[in-house]
Amino acid sequence: MSRIEPTSDHTVCVFTTCPQSKDLDRRDYVRRVIEIAQWSEEFDCAGMLIYTDNGLIDPWLVAQIVVENTNRLMPLVAVQPIYMHPYSVAKLVTSIAYLHGRRIALNMLAGGFRNDLIALGDITEHDDRYLRTTEYTQIIRRLLEDDGPVELTGKYYSVTNLKMTPPLAPELFPEILISGSSAAGMAAAKAIGATAIRYPQPAESEAAEREASAAGIKCGVRVGIIAREDEKDAWRIAHERFPEDRRGQLAHQVAMKVSDSIWHKRLSALGQHPRSEDNPYWLSPMQNYKTFCPYLVGSYSRVATELGRYLWLGFRTVILDIPPSRDELAHVMEVFRRAMKPRGHSLGTVVGPSSSEARIV
Repeated sequence: MSRIEPTSDHTVCVFTTCPQSKDLDRRDYVRRVIEIAQWSEEFDCAGMLIYTDNGLIDPWLVAQIVVENTNRLMPLVAVQPIYMHPYSVAKLVTSIAYLHGRRIALNMLAGGFRNDLIALGDITEHDDRYLRTTEYTQIIRRLLEDDGPVELTGKYYSVTNLKMTPPLAPELFPEILISGSSAAGMAAAKAIGATAIRYPQPAESEAAEREASAAGIKCGVRVGIIAREDEKDAWRIAHERFPEDRRGQLAHQVAMKVSDSIWHKRLSALGQHPRSEDNPYWLSPMQNYKTFCPYLVGSYSRVATELGRYLWLGFRTVILDIPPSRDELAHVMEVFRRAMKPRGHSLGTVVGPSSSEARIV
């Protein structure tokens, strides 16, 4: 692995993930969203990712619940361009800022489940979807940044003399994220000033790509973490939470046949190789269709070492999987404490009138 100097910015932003409405009884869903949001804030996470697809409830309504039940946590709202006009997204950002004095983060989508897209009449090819999302996000950015009217004429969107009211306070401008696991995704991230999120390979395999393709682009990773003081305990818990599931494996195979996702294919191919006993990188949850990100599993020290390698490579944003309990999130944050301390990293504070100094618990 080639040597890469760490970036000068040592701030690390951690996002958890919100539960999905399809996985819980309606009567339990809101309670669970509030619980996880409050755990996330307690442990000084920057925000919480809220998914969107055809089978889930509207993420903006979930974001409203998060804002009303926390003091500073940023809802990271997944934005699917084919669901609404970019003006509507900008209006929601400014409206939440106006009503609550709170900041929203945007996870810009260029893909989604292929069958969802087809059902909506969208057959746009992979790279063109990133071009479309680039135009879409540029309109959002200009509406939120500019005082005067916005004009843009693109291949997919055109606006003329469009102005945002109420205007957005500069300190509440949203964090913007986008998938960066393909060349098209990285180009889009650069064009819109977004953080490119990768579903990472093992850290030693990420070095060359990080050095070659991500220069000048903020980058992050999406991973799950299961860790304990004793490595055997961690793996026991991991296998109990994500057991082998033949039906899930078949569902994963079907999804692979219709998906044009670069990261999905890359990780699926990587998962064909046997796992090394001393490597915490684990793809079984994804292969069994239980979640959509790789996991790091093992002792606090071993997982912290692997996480620290991603931080050393310059990945400054980490999106975690859905925390199953407050205690489990506490174990995850112990890994961050150990990974960050030797390198002088700190958890990122949330900018805005309700922000408070971050601390490592």
